[in-house]
Amino acid sequence: MKRAATGSLLGLALGDALGFPTEFNDVPSILAKCGPWREMELPRPAFITDDTQMTLALARGLRTAMERGLLGPKRLERPLREEFVDWYQSPENNRAPGNTCLQACYLLKSGKPWLDASQVHSKGCGANMRVAPLGLAPGLSDEVRAGAAQLQSALTHGHPTALAASDLTAHAVRLLAEGAEPTGLVGLLRSYAYENRETYHERWLGELWTRDGAATPEAFIARGWDECLDVLGRVQEALRSPSPETDPCLATGEGWIAEEAFATGLLCFLMFVDEPVTALRRAACTSGDSDSIACLTGAFAGAHLGAGAWPAQWTDRIEHRDELLAFGALWDA
Repeated sequence: MKRAATGSLLGLALGDALGFPTEFNDVPSILAKCGPWREMELPRPAFITDDTQMTLALARGLRTAMERGLLGPKRLERPLREEFVDWYQSPENNRAPGNTCLQACYLLKSGKPWLDASQVHSKGCGANMRVAPLGLAPGLSDEVRAGAAQLQSALTHGHPTALAASDLTAHAVRLLAEGAEPTGLVGLLRSYAYENRETYHERWLGELWTRDGAATPEAFIARGWDECLDVLGRVQEALRSPSPETDPCLATGEGWIAEEAFATGLLCFLMFVDEPVTALRRAACTSGDSDSIACLTGAFAGAHLGAGAWPAQWTDRIEHRDELLAFGALWDA
């Protein structure tokens, strides 16, 4: 067994920790601070950011919901709300968390219905940076995985592109965990986006679409999928003539928004499919949201290659190692 869940969870945490010191820096500043990007070392201690914190919050909520029976919107929403509010109130929530997550979790804490707490105009990457557990948990149908991925996004980020990018990210992780060939991955993801372009998961999202002012739920969600399709085209174009020494953000965006974080993380993975540590280093040495980009790169690489992708001298000292391994063991089993 390659232990895809373990590999993906460790990879996202390692990418997060590697990119933590480089976030908000341009590439020349990163090179001046860290030296050649291909030799970047995991910091000591290897602290993670809100990216991994919220991934673990989602993992805990998902585990609780699945232990209670078949996964559905009401069964998932309650434990997710509790976990997100616990994260919001934690003294450890001091790792440069995003404003959208903070505002939405404040409203969730106050008892607002999630439809009112959702920040419908935000498509920041805070929702899809944490969604990997939904690509790794076994036994979910395609409809349940998609609906749950979009609901977990909607609790904080209700923009249609945040929903679509979360769904697409979870689907990519699932495809790689199940053995999809990376060479055909972009084509599979484009097909998935086209097939789901006008699929609004009303059972999971309720009347979220009405808060956006869209004419129909189909028009609402199509806007998000169209932006994802556009950025997948940019990934495809970048891979036609890959330039490993060039900042990937120049091709697919700086990653502060959902579809760009997904695309730039994917690009870094696909440029170095058989060199996962190099992929993480390239993702961490970027001019944009480096920790989130590297977090997604690690999730993709680990899902593809499994737990053996990562050097023991790194995984042995990553923060929250025991909990990451516990979730990996649960879902790999």
